[in-house]
Amino acid sequence: MVVDLQFFADPTAFLDVAADHLSQSPVEATVIATIADRAARERADGIEPPAHDWYVVARDAARGHVVGLGMRTAPFEPRPLYLMRMPDEAATALATTLYDRGEAVRGVNGALPSARVFAEETARLSGRTARVHIHTRLFELRELTPPRRQVPGRLRPAVDSDLDLVKTWYAAFMRDADEQAGREPGSGHDEEPSDDVMLRRIHDERVWFWTAADDRPVHVTGTNPPSLGVARIGPVYTPREERGRGWASAAVAEVSRRILEGGSRPCLFTDQANPTSNGVYVALGYQPVVDTVHLLID
Repeated sequence: MVVDLQFFADPTAFLDVAADHLSQSPVEATVIATIADRAARERADGIEPPAHDWYVVARDAARGHVVGLGMRTAPFEPRPLYLMRMPDEAATALATTLYDRGEAVRGVNGALPSARVFAEETARLSGRTARVHIHTRLFELRELTPPRRQVPGRLRPAVDSDLDLVKTWYAAFMRDADEQAGREPGSGHDEEPSDDVMLRRIHDERVWFWTAADDRPVHVTGTNPPSLGVARIGPVYTPREERGRGWASAAVAEVSRRILEGGSRPCLFTDQANPTSNGVYVALGYQPVVDTVHLLID
């Protein structure tokens, strides 16, 4: 297959071209759809995206139809690409194009096997080595199985006065996830939202606490706004001293129930190296959709 690549700096123009392909697999498309939608809304409000952000559409040159999508919008180093599943020819063509135009690539996230094919070709061209950093898996919930263990407390949205606690727990989530999976704490390379970004999420009720019977926050779960009828959950974090009490199951179950009742499909990513969290989600009825991966090119 000969592949044509079309790059976009404007998220709205990208969505105009990519919408049909995204809607064919809306759960698998959750990351690209959510980020492009958010960037398009912000641009409409006068907030321009970073100049180096881009989106790409891969087409079958002979037939003209879209066969793959990707983007490079990560605000953290090494600014990994994100790829949906696409033919190997498309992943290879993208690696070659970026190499030819001198764009340094040190990481890629996304669906297997496309992310691996891209990383291996990039590594071959640059004389480097591609290695898996984190094995992840995307899950979707169609029907909720209520937690068998009933715990005291309730779900409540975070408010402005919770900002410091939310930021602390989001940062702790990234460190602890690495530690639980046997990686060096802090090596996960993830977003650390600014105060303004986090406050917008709080105002939009995208950050939720589970509070114990004494109204003390013991767990935080984040969500993303629905895109293509899919709402992605994450992060999901319980402080070390509160673990093993059922807070995470209760919070994720209640957030998932609200998403379902709102007419959207809940989904979330898990770290395959953390069997505890995977077990929590499977017990609630989450089912695997696609294996994904974070790769580094050293």
